[in-house]
This record gives sequence, structure tokens and C-alpha cells, in this order.
Amino acid sequence: MARIVTCATVLFLALIAARADAQSPKLDAPLSYSSKLLTGRSQVIVRPLDASVDLLIQLAGGTLGRPLPSVNGRVANVPNTALATLAGNALVQKVALDRKTIGLNERTGVTVGATAVRNALGYDGSGVGVAIIDSGITQWHDDLTDPGVTGSQRVAQFVDFVNGQTVPYDDYGHGTHVAGIVAGNGFDSSGARAGIAPGARLVVLKALDSSGTGRVSDVIAALDYVVNHKGQFNIRVVNLSVATAVYESYTSDLLAQATRQAVEHGIVVVAAAGNRGRSSGHPQYGGITAPGNAPWVVTVGASSHMGTTDRADDVMAAFSSRGPTRIDYAAKPDLVAPGVGIESLSDPGSTLYSNYSAYLLGGTVPTSYPPYLSLSGTSMASPVVTGTVALMLQANPSLTPNAVKAILQYTAQIYAGYDWLTEGAGFLNAAGAVQLARFFSQGGEYPTDPMWSRQIIWANHRVQGGRLAPNVNAWAPTLVWGSDTVDGGPVVWGDLWSTASSAWTTWSTSCSDAICSSASWNGESANVVWGLQCGGSDCASTVWWTNGDHTVVWGTNGDETVVWGTNGDETVVWGTSYDETVVWGTSCGQDCQPVIWNH
Repeated sequence: MARIVTCATVLFLALIAARADAQSPKLDAPLSYSSKLLTGRSQVIVRPLDASVDLLIQLAGGTLGRPLPSVNGRVANVPNTALATLAGNALVQKVALDRKTIGLNERTGVTVGATAVRNALGYDGSGVGVAIIDSGITQWHDDLTDPGVTGSQRVAQFVDFVNGQTVPYDDYGHGTHVAGIVAGNGFDSSGARAGIAPGARLVVLKALDSSGTGRVSDVIAALDYVVNHKGQFNIRVVNLSVATAVYESYTSDLLAQATRQAVEHGIVVVAAAGNRGRSSGHPQYGGITAPGNAPWVVTVGASSHMGTTDRADDVMAAFSSRGPTRIDYAAKPDLVAPGVGIESLSDPGSTLYSNYSAYLLGGTVPTSYPPYLSLSGTSMASPVVTGTVALMLQANPSLTPNAVKAILQYTAQIYAGYDWLTEGAGFLNAAGAVQLARFFSQGGEYPTDPMWSRQIIWANHRVQGGRLAPNVNAWAPTLVWGSDTVDGGPVVWGDLWSTASSAWTTWSTSCSDAICSSASWNGESANVVWGLQCGGSDCASTVWWTNGDHTVVWGTNGDETVVWGTNGDETVVWGTSYDETVVWGTSCGQDCQPVIWNH
């Protein structure tokens, strides 16, 4: 016993001797501040995980928490006055603040800039109707309450195309989760897990059953409902986190054509790109699902915010489908948004609630069940963009679907290391999108930001160098994105600075055919699908080359499309059956496993 006391005394003296190191590099930035405080305590993680370090913590007045073997550390609660002393000891390698877990929709909102839009500009989607075509919606969730009408939800209408019920329900749980990403107000989490546009009103159309499957006809019927009731509910954007296999061109596919009708009526259609970005552990191209293969749809791939609000560490989600599209060989996705470990609303009577019970999360107020659930997939990324569109339309109700897509792409951020068929025009920047949308309405000084891509992808071509302008013919509701004008005249996006004349000129293109497979581009452009293989135009053959060492050959074998070989690292995959079932967008096995960050 005497020996133990002696050792403790030696450790204590060593601890005191190190007190002078008040600015130890072993303390992270938040703790460097806390170490100067004369009161209070901080919960920290101390490395290494060692019995002697445990004793140091206790001698410093700290209490021990759980061990963290994976990071070789120990959770501890330490007086702020002891932080510098602890960090100054030679036995200690690092002392880091054990940061509080932040709700991931708050992370998502901060990462894409939607939170800044709400806080600085006051836009929350109010007055904008958002249609959700999915598996339904829970009958009640605190996060969907209407502050203006006590005891009511912000669900303006519910229509069941599966079972014909009239009272809202969601036996699968996917639609409720999607709805929360768009418009949850974060009531059960003190605002932490609020959606992107918490003031928007929802029109929920159930087209998927309790297993998350349905028929294309139900989705088309739901789209018809959206068009027919646009005026009644001011529906300006529809979210489709559902998908089906591509087995014909978007020019003849009925689901694609139904989405076109919505777009021509001024409704922005946002769809998930699909989760076919990997096969047998390798990246694969050509996995875009329908209706995301249609050019008039805003097709959204998935990125990961890595559990932080810092955009610098964002990466692509491995499961996110890459372009080009099957049959039409069109460039997709249009852009990407966070879709990994997204925490949103749960429905206690749903299939996902039961099957993913390990990923249920509590809130900050007492509830009878865990009100949140973490899911991953492009199904989660799509409503992040849908919510952003609601903010844009609140800022500028006159925007057309083409203008919305152009602004989303122009203000997106390009990340190095990804090609255009992986990240599209870039990673969503909601703050920039709303800023430029407002400029289209109010004018003033042209907004810009170094992170903006300042480009759009028009008919497989990445065009850049100009400035988007309002009231140009490219934004006409009847002009198909990426196509030629009806009269054959130039498609105009805005203006372009001419160094030769030191003046602004027209930023435009003149197409040689209806789909702009060959065109004269006024400004910088590059074919993101075919490269330079056919002189910069779209190739007519069934062979597609990627840049570098990757060669991919497309072809068919009888009635079914087959996968051809590559260099071994990447493959192209197409569906091999005429699948009639509509599947929800996160059904991609382990690649889309939900994540609970810092939990």
C-alpha cells in the first residue's frame, strides 16, 4: 500500500511540475481556450489508453469515462484548470474535446449552406408546396407541426395510390424520413435535426407499399395528381426518391415522360440517381436509374459530409450511381448532395423502424418512441436538393425548372479527384444557389464565390466561362434541358466576357440537331461522356472510352444488355431484366449501410 501511495505522490508531483505548459500543442483548439478558464469542467478524450494516464486524470481531479480502444483513448471529465497540466505531462499524447453530437440534418444544412440561408436571409421554404412521392407519411410527428395552427401538421394533402386509405400513414417509413429531410422543423431535437426548408408545406402521395416497392403506374398517377393540383397547393417541386430499371430511352419511357409533363407545367422534378456506384467492391459506371436518366429531371447523386460541418472533408459516397445513362449515353448525375448517415424522422409503425432499430435515435425532449432514424442513400441526397429548391423558389417564385437546374449546377463546388459522371457539376451549395436565385429576381451586383463551379452541363457538354442571366431562352419551360430551340436559333444562357473586344457578349450555343449532339459552343466546353473521341461531339457507336487507362465497351447480347470488361478496377453495369417494380433508392446492401456519426 505504501508503495502505491509513493508512486501516486511521484505522479502528482510530476503533474504539478508540468503546470507551466499552458499552451501545450497536445490540446486541441477548443481546449486551448477552455484551459484558460478558472471555472468549469470539460469532457475530453485523453490518449493513450493507459493505467498510468488514468491515474494522472484522477489525480488532476478528473473522473474516468469509457475506454475507446479503437483510438487508444479514454473519455474523462476534467476541471478546466487541470487541462494544461494534464497535457503537459510526458505520459499524455493528446487531449481533445469530446464534442457533443450534432444532429446530422443540422450538419447537412450547415454543410450545404441551407442553415446560413435561414439565419441570414430568412428563407425557410414558407409558401412553397413540395410533393413527396414515396411510401407515405406518419400520421403525426412533432417535427411536422404547423406553428400557425395548433394541433395540425404541415401536410396539406395525403393521397394513397396503393391501398386507397384517406388518413396519412407510412407502413414502410421511407417517405416519412424523406419528408423530414425536406421540411422537418427539428422540434424533437431542439432544432438540431431540422430539415432544409422547415417552413414548406407537403403534399404526400403514397406510391410504395410496406416493403418499399410499387408500380410505375402508381408513380405516374401521383405525378398526374401533382400537375392537376399544382395551383391548389402551389406545388413547385416534387421529390422522387424512387427508381426503376432503365430499359428504353427517356424519349419513350412512360415514367420519364410523366416527369416531363410536370416540368413543362413549371414543376421542378428532383430524383435520386440510384445506388449502383459499386459492384463487387469496384466502382462502376452507367448505373443511373429512371426517371433520373431524363434530361429535364434534376438527378442527384450522394456525397458524405463525414460527420462534420466543414465542406473541406466532404467526399463522394461510394454507392452513388455514376453516368452516363443507359441507352441514351447522357451525362448524369446533375450534382451531388449529402446522403450518408442522414438523420431524419422515424415512424414507429413502419418496416424501417423495425428493421433498422439499431439506427434509431432519441431527441432532446421526452417522446414515447425514438423520433429519428439514420439512413444512407441517394434517396436521402435527393430531398436535400428538393429542400434547397424550395428555398430558391421562396426567394424567387418566377424561376423555371431549367433556371433552377442551371443555378444549382453553376453554384455547385467541384471537388478534385472525381470525374463529371461521378460528381456531375459538383457538390451542392445551397447558400450560393439561393443567392443567385435572388439575384435573378432583384438584380444588383452579380454575386460570385470562388467555390462556385461557374459551369453547367448542357447536352453532355460542360460549358463554362460565362455568367448566367435571367430572362434568356434557355430557361423556357418548354425547352428540354440540353436540346436545341424550337426555331433552331441559339440557346442563350447569359453573357460572356470577350477579351478580344473587352466587352460582354452572348454566352450561347448553336446546335446542329435537336439534342445538341454536335454544336458550336460560344465559350469553353468539353464533352464529358465521349471526350475527344468523335471530335468533341457525341459518338454514334456503342463504344465509350473514359480518359486515361480506363476503356469501357458497351454492347448488347440479344435482348439483354451485358457488362463488358474494363481494366479490372471499373465496370459498367446495366439492368438485365425488364423490371416493373419501383424500388426505393437506398436498397444497395452494405454499401448503403446507415451511419450514426460520433454515437
